[in-house]
Amino acid sequence: MRIFLRLARYALYLGLGGALLGFLALGIAYWLISPRLPAVESLKNVNLQVPLKVLSADGKLMATFGETRRIPITMKDVPDRLRYAVLSAEDADFYSHSGIDFGGIARAVWLVTTTGSKHVAGGSTITQQVARQFFLSPEVTYTRKLSEIFLAFRIENALSKDEILELYLNKSFFGNRAYGIAAAAEFYYGKSLDQLTLAECAMLASLPKFPSTGNPISNLPRALLRRAYVLGRMLDLGHIDKARYDAAMAEDDLSFAHEPPIEIEASYLAEMVRQEAITRLGNDALNNGYVIRTTIESTDQAAANQSLRESLLNYDMRHGYRGAEAHVELGSERDPEHLATHIESHDVVSGLMPGIVSASSETEAIAYLKDGQSVALDLTAVEWARPYIDDSRHGPSPKRVSDVLKVGDIIRVVRDDKGTWRLAQLPAVQGAFAALDPEDGAIRSLIGGFNFSRSKFNRATQSSRSAGSSFKPFLYSAAFEHGFTPASVVNDAPLVFPDPSRPNGLWTPSNDDNKFDGPMRLREALVQSKNLISVRLLDAIGVHYAHEYVTRFGFNAQQIPENLSMALGTAAVSPLEMARGYAVLANGGFLVDPYFIAEISDRDGKLIYRADPARVCRECPQRQLEGSGGSVGSDAPSPAGFSAISSAHATPAAVSTDGSPRLAPRVLDARVAYLVTSLMRDVIRRGTGSGAMVLKRNDLAGKTGTTNEYRDAWFSGFNARIAATAWVGFDDFSSLGSREFGAKSALPIWIGFMREALADVPEQPFDMPAGITTARIDRHSGLLASAGDAESMIEYFKTEDVDQLAARPDSQQEELREAYDVF
Repeated sequence: MRIFLRLARYALYLGLGGALLGFLALGIAYWLISPRLPAVESLKNVNLQVPLKVLSADGKLMATFGETRRIPITMKDVPDRLRYAVLSAEDADFYSHSGIDFGGIARAVWLVTTTGSKHVAGGSTITQQVARQFFLSPEVTYTRKLSEIFLAFRIENALSKDEILELYLNKSFFGNRAYGIAAAAEFYYGKSLDQLTLAECAMLASLPKFPSTGNPISNLPRALLRRAYVLGRMLDLGHIDKARYDAAMAEDDLSFAHEPPIEIEASYLAEMVRQEAITRLGNDALNNGYVIRTTIESTDQAAANQSLRESLLNYDMRHGYRGAEAHVELGSERDPEHLATHIESHDVVSGLMPGIVSASSETEAIAYLKDGQSVALDLTAVEWARPYIDDSRHGPSPKRVSDVLKVGDIIRVVRDDKGTWRLAQLPAVQGAFAALDPEDGAIRSLIGGFNFSRSKFNRATQSSRSAGSSFKPFLYSAAFEHGFTPASVVNDAPLVFPDPSRPNGLWTPSNDDNKFDGPMRLREALVQSKNLISVRLLDAIGVHYAHEYVTRFGFNAQQIPENLSMALGTAAVSPLEMARGYAVLANGGFLVDPYFIAEISDRDGKLIYRADPARVCRECPQRQLEGSGGSVGSDAPSPAGFSAISSAHATPAAVSTDGSPRLAPRVLDARVAYLVTSLMRDVIRRGTGSGAMVLKRNDLAGKTGTTNEYRDAWFSGFNARIAATAWVGFDDFSSLGSREFGAKSALPIWIGFMREALADVPEQPFDMPAGITTARIDRHSGLLASAGDAESMIEYFKTEDVDQLAARPDSQQEELREAYDVF
């Protein structure tokens, strides 16, 4: 008995000594590690990584950017069934322990001792996981584990249990780039937290343990086992009853990848926002929860998307079928699962659905599509598919479906406006479109190509293409400023200029139709887009003068050749720059800076930036002091923040300090703008842009443009509300094909956009500025005529130009007629 008591006493001493040594070791460890531990008070004001959101002007989601999916929540957003599911899965005693689970730690120590592995399950409470997620690395070391324990105690002393659980729910990784329980609910189920079923709550609660390999999308069987475990724990802990348990266990899991619901497609503009956000807000711009509202109008953007897509597809179809996108040899296995493997790498592109031909005959082909359905294509569905030869030639129309589609062809199909599937192909041609508000330069819609995922090159802002005849209105503006009038007559006749750079040493410009119509008024010359008259006009006013003058429209002087070829539109410009130049004519002579970011808010909804663009603002008292006609000033607008085009050519305008709007500078005489606009209205009424009359509006003005060998097709036009430019061409500068003028290739894009953009907008006539008058002229000579002259017509003039014509004696009038005949 004494021996037993002695042994017991020794065991007690040994235990006390061991405990003392343990506490001593723990104290020493704390003394050594504590100075290196971070301050947990920072958790009270933690900023979680939240992706950047890009919205349209009317609040529709255009894009999200960032490494993570995260939607921060507070505990009041978490329903009890989800709370209990998380606690059951991770830490049942969370609300009762002091930060660590001694039993769990003991089990972990035992497993480490018996297995020799540091990677053992158990031992970490939710508080410890929060400590690891925010402050520690994922490395598995004893020092890191001790630091985690010490931090857990500190966190428990600094925060409430709900605050700790909230941090855990917002920070934890749930797989598929989803960080936080709310982002996981949206990604896997497309639901908010309050919409989740009990089974879905259990599934989400199980994910932090194996987020990448155990989520229901990557490994459903394993995920269902984990869900069953969590539901069983909830039953054992009394959080649910047997009936709810059985119902949840029987529920099918319907998870799939729910990407953020992009409400309006504007990928090129969204990428511009992303780049600008990083430049302006720093490297963390994509993860700090900023919300950027752009100037894009969702209805305008949707109209532009649809119109550009249809126009490029129509161009592609009228030039012939280039053949199947790919071809595979199909054996006897043609079941859906087998067919799907051949098209899984082909994505839907701008509504063009990929498919594989599984059967083909003279009258019909069957195609299995990416979305799992099989569709029949008859001869009507492929009748456009004449064999492509080159951009100006194609073969005959098909007589049999099997002539076009072979078994194993991987093709594209698209629904027409009646919902019928038809054969299509990915266009080789490209296009771009830009529309802005002439009042302040706000970009209303912008497209940089047929599809952003296939080509991220933004042709609306980054391309430099010859403008062709769509550049002529700027040259005519210079001529009207120089003394010419819409009634001035210039000879449309052949021209020859010496040019040592050419093989024969001569430059012989010509009209598009290679015809010459003799003396012609400038109004008719622009309506018919006469190249030779533009060359003569430029020669008359002087190349240097015109070169300097056209920079008033926002073009960089280096973009414009300082020679006579400028008259043919050889200036290298982008569609957005062209739209900006036309906006000067649309708003009566003011240069505005295109901009695309209207507001920026932080993660808390606080407004941190609002654009302050220079505006036309005709009603502003400061503007009215300038006078109704307005003289051209030397100032040009400063960038309004987040400008789409550099204003290096401009000097900054004065910034208002009294809260009144910043005014865009006048760069063009209002009368000149009105005269050129009146000519471009006739371009649409009866000239090369007459196709736009399908819109049945009288407040439109514009100009077509086509470059040498049909490499570029343009149309730029406007009314008082919006200025827009459409461009079509190939990236390699190859020809669009014979007769592919701007009116045929680009104008339909502009028409489709304007039809929707102006659908509910009443006609707004262009205001005639002071200093403009009308006079009756002879329609042949352009000189003043009497009211009774049967060959006379009414023309617009600057007042002083009419006075000068009227002051000339008859002898000078006759000399002028003769001069015009040969000029």
